Amino acid sequence: MEKLLNSGMVDKFRNWIEESDRIVLTCHVRPDGDAIGSTLGMMHLLQALGKRASVVVPDMPPRSLSFLPAFKEITIYTRHEEYSRRLMSEADLIICSDFNKLSRQDALAELTGAATCRKVMVDHHQDPDDFCDLTFSYPDMSSASELMFRIIAAMGYYTQLDRQAATCICTGIITDTRNFSVNCKNPDIYEVLTRLLEKGVDKTRIVREALMMQSLSSLRLKTYALSEKMEIFERWHAAVTTLDSAELERFGYERGDTEGLVNEPLNVRGIYFSFFLRQDEDCVKVSARSIEDFPVSKICEDLYGGGGHIMAAGAEFHGTLEECRRILIDAIPSYLKYLPQRPQKVE
Repeated sequence: MEKLLNSGMVDKFRNWIEESDRIVLTCHVRPDGDAIGSTLGMMHLLQALGKRASVVVPDMPPRSLSFLPAFKEITIYTRHEEYSRRLMSEADLIICSDFNKLSRQDALAELTGAATCRKVMVDHHQDPDDFCDLTFSYPDMSSASELMFRIIAAMGYYTQLDRQAATCICTGIITDTRNFSVNCKNPDIYEVLTRLLEKGVDKTRIVREALMMQSLSSLRLKTYALSEKMEIFERWHAAVTTLDSAELERFGYERGDTEGLVNEPLNVRGIYFSFFLRQDEDCVKVSARSIEDFPVSKICEDLYGGGGHIMAAGAEFHGTLEECRRILIDAIPSYLKYLPQRPQKVE
């Protein structure tokens, strides 16, 4: 496996772990499989090393991840604010996984930023802010979970990695790569998978639980969105899907129910990029995916101040759903220069 990590940084991280007793792992708001997988996976390892390790997240993780070992031990800031404050204030070390800016933590950012202990960033997004004492930033990595595994192995802790930790980390990789279909050009990722499988990981169960299983209400919501709310712009090779708060309420929406919806239009031949706009309580959540290196990250950054990876990005828009949609529709023609010279016809 290619050695990408700086050995001096790895040694420093290991020394900080050895010197610490109370360690908190945290991630971005609206945590996904990678955020939860990387933090829970490292938590299991740290606990095996005798550390008092905890995971504190800004808000509720999706129920599709409830199968993960110790999922119920996650501290949710919006539900347990005082306990979260205590954990963060008493921490000797805070590990920030799968986010590169404090603003991506919403209200929890105040606690993370105010903590006086050492902080380490483990992330794979572009342009990280300088708020940690040690930063592992690798935008070409498939996921924060893959990066976390590489760091664990480089620190010499692979033998201490048990099935529970490996299951969490593998879940993070599988969800961020959509079961090794995106963000996995480096063949080393399959060696990482092999090492995790050697720990007894049940990959079939992870794929089924994290990617395939859904509630009946979630299935009905997605079906409705694709049949009634998906707009196909054939001459632009684009798809835009919107859901407002009334529609979400109608189908009993819960966090995670629209996971993966933005990817569905990309299964149509000739569609190169897809946007999903969902009206949340305080903003419009923008999710974007693409193929053939079409830079949806640039669109999210230019229009909404968001970002991410070239083909997987997102943002938050503070305005109405229709305003968000109109801004996108009006701007799309200026980005068509990034399409292949001879894009396939929409079929």
